[in-house]
Amino acid sequence: MKTAIKIIVHEALEKAQQAGELELSPFPDIVVEKPKDEKIGDFSTNVAMTMAKRERKNPRLIAECVARYLENGDLSKVEIAGPGFINLKMSNEFFLERLRSAVKQGDNFGQSDFGQGTKVMIEFVSANPTGPLHVGHGRGAAVGDALGRILKKAGYDLSTEYYINDVGNQMNCLGRSTWLRYRELLGDVIEFPDDHYCGEYIKDIAQEIIDQRGDEFSTKSEEECLSFFRKFTKDNILKGIDKDLSEFRITFDNWFSEQSLYDDNSVEKAIDWLKGEGHIYEKDGAVWLKSSAFDDDKDRVIVKKTGEKTYFCSDIAYHQNKINRGFKKIVNLMGADHHGYVPRMEAVLQAMGYDKKIFKILLIQFVSLLRSGKKVSMSTRSGEFVTLADVVKEVGVDAVRYNFLMRSSDTHLDFDLELAKKETSENPVFYIQYAYARICSIFRTAEESGMVWNSSSDIDLSLLTEEEEYSIIRAILAFPEIVVKSARAMEVHRISHYLLDLVSRFHGYYSRHRVISDDKALTLARLYLLDALRIAIRNGFELMGISTPEKM
Repeated sequence: MKTAIKIIVHEALEKAQQAGELELSPFPDIVVEKPKDEKIGDFSTNVAMTMAKRERKNPRLIAECVARYLENGDLSKVEIAGPGFINLKMSNEFFLERLRSAVKQGDNFGQSDFGQGTKVMIEFVSANPTGPLHVGHGRGAAVGDALGRILKKAGYDLSTEYYINDVGNQMNCLGRSTWLRYRELLGDVIEFPDDHYCGEYIKDIAQEIIDQRGDEFSTKSEEECLSFFRKFTKDNILKGIDKDLSEFRITFDNWFSEQSLYDDNSVEKAIDWLKGEGHIYEKDGAVWLKSSAFDDDKDRVIVKKTGEKTYFCSDIAYHQNKINRGFKKIVNLMGADHHGYVPRMEAVLQAMGYDKKIFKILLIQFVSLLRSGKKVSMSTRSGEFVTLADVVKEVGVDAVRYNFLMRSSDTHLDFDLELAKKETSENPVFYIQYAYARICSIFRTAEESGMVWNSSSDIDLSLLTEEEEYSIIRAILAFPEIVVKSARAMEVHRISHYLLDLVSRFHGYYSRHRVISDDKALTLARLYLLDALRIAIRNGFELMGISTPEKM
């Protein structure tokens, strides 16, 4: 809607210039906002104040000048406020015309070309394949998936990827952990190291190997067994991660193996290139990247003095790979403890000749589980919840996803398990789903009473005259703008805030106004309004990956 208002204001500026009342050319960017108080107008612009210095006139005089030329059928009232704000009240038909368009668009309502097909890669979750996903991974998963949905809706060419860290000592340790449990289950007395993976899932994987291969490895050395146990355990855990994510309504366009960067020599090639450009040096037997030359606080080791390459070394090759695949924007979602990763990755991209703005890291803050207000222990030894699958099983996918998405991802999240299960207005996901189900129920009641509903039929929307109805209409029509703002800022929580506000308007309206009445024409007009409302709710929840049940 703001685009339409900008055009109206721009036309008024042109008329004022043609009349000789304004001299400025070209005109400044026109900023249009929605006033916090809807009573003072539907839109407001400060264009008069932005023009004042160059026009050498009082901004209020400029505002009055522009207002004289704001002659448009879509406007019902123009007022000057404060030092020169221009407040615009739009005609009812302005909103009704756009409401018709929203209903006509249906599932496509909210779609835009804001992203202009820019190729974007979002890498998220990327949990090490050493154990099942915990609730922290779950928050990153929900945020990454929702961000991907939002960017697609806003017109970006979006790809999602899971990076598998399947190289290094951690994988050897993982394979050895399963091998030791395998021997233990076959009767060997084992002193299990404290620094190995000791979760029950390791025992379960060891038992699977026994079920499939028996005691085949019981007489073989660790060296002979380690490769098999490492791969079997990694594949088993990744299969479980994929299953948990699928049940959480998340799929990836690609799963990318770190090992593949070594198999095709990408890591070595990246190091050789950096060396040739003079960006790395040797010191104390290790190989260092001169990242301090690109705003990092210090230089970084990429090859240890033992000859072992660091994870950062792989990441250099991996991000070069992403850029070589044609992505113009690379977004990584990482835990809050990775804040130091940002400057070093920006540094290496600059060393390679890329604009550091191509790279964006979103830090996902920690999650605390609460039960009736008390913190739940996250220790595996306590037997309390620790995995994403556990939490989903208890409260359901919709509640988990909503809780993960209702706050800014860069703030700590307290997740109350008992509140998430309540079927009351205290539980925001239930509150919104209940509104959607109630709207669907109204349509069923209308059908049962013989009211034939067809959104494409000629319905007289001018019968919608209540201010509360236009409050809902304005909120519905704000959805495309919310999607664009969410995409631009990469802030997924804006959608949940929008839906809560939208639904609260509906609940208030429904408590004071009858939708189905003896007045057939008014009933049809109000059903049309509710159809647009449920489209906005459904499309908003689709971006969050949350269902919209028609009955509750």
